[in-house]
Amino acid sequence: MRAFFGPGGNSEAFRLAGKKSTLEAPAWVEEIGLDAYEYEAGNGLTAGPTALAAIGEQAKLHHVRMSYHTPYFISLSGVDPEKRLKSVEYIRQSIGASVLLGAKTIVVHTGSAAKISREEAMALAADTLVHTLEEVDPQGVKIGLETMGKKNQLGTLDEVITLCKIDPAFVPVVDFGHLNARDCGGVFKSVDDYLRVFDRIAKELDPDVAQNLHCHFSKIEWTVSGEKRHLTFEDTVYGPDYEPLMEAIVKNGLTPTIISESAGTQSDDALTMKKYYEEILK
Repeated sequence: MRAFFGPGGNSEAFRLAGKKSTLEAPAWVEEIGLDAYEYEAGNGLTAGPTALAAIGEQAKLHHVRMSYHTPYFISLSGVDPEKRLKSVEYIRQSIGASVLLGAKTIVVHTGSAAKISREEAMALAADTLVHTLEEVDPQGVKIGLETMGKKNQLGTLDEVITLCKIDPAFVPVVDFGHLNARDCGGVFKSVDDYLRVFDRIAKELDPDVAQNLHCHFSKIEWTVSGEKRHLTFEDTVYGPDYEPLMEAIVKNGLTPTIISESAGTQSDDALTMKKYYEEILK
């Protein structure tokens, strides 16, 4: 087994290649040398079952590992009980879509802590996740809880790990750019900085979870409040750098899936990471 690399959604290069439909994405991803793809439903799922199943068949045909990003309006920690119930339903829909796509992981934002204490937000998020397992059959799909980039959001590594301890159905999705932005750029400078994340997850949750971690990576501009906007690998100011992450993966024989969420250049930057990974793997 090796690491997998791919874009989150359709990049500018995809469109410049004359592609218009996500149905074309798996073949194109394989053609340019990538092997993963995250289906983006951040603004809500608009595709029907037939279209999703067709994309899933293409992914299988072209050996592309699929994942699925759930709608941004999911709120695990919302103070309105009705909104949290709707979030459970969105997770149910996302799992159904993922089964059709052949995706083994969905990515869920963990919620806000802007108007309530972090303790209250964590309690509400935990309650929502427990209710999710009572109401929804994961059907073998892992419910990935993403580390977040803004300081007023739930989603520190500690918080994500704590929520994942509720049940093995929940796994961390580590967004290294988010964590870096959340700490104003001071997190990931070396191979060991990256390895500490994998080691912590292995110790607190399960070595297999750390071994096969689902990850997001992009360079992200930050302010004192954390994440401001996603950048491309052309950035030389904000980071983090991808090279130490690739070196950490090779050093410890890890096999994660790395989804690039660069701003428009996600397929190019995923390919840059994969090429560097393969060079040092030799």
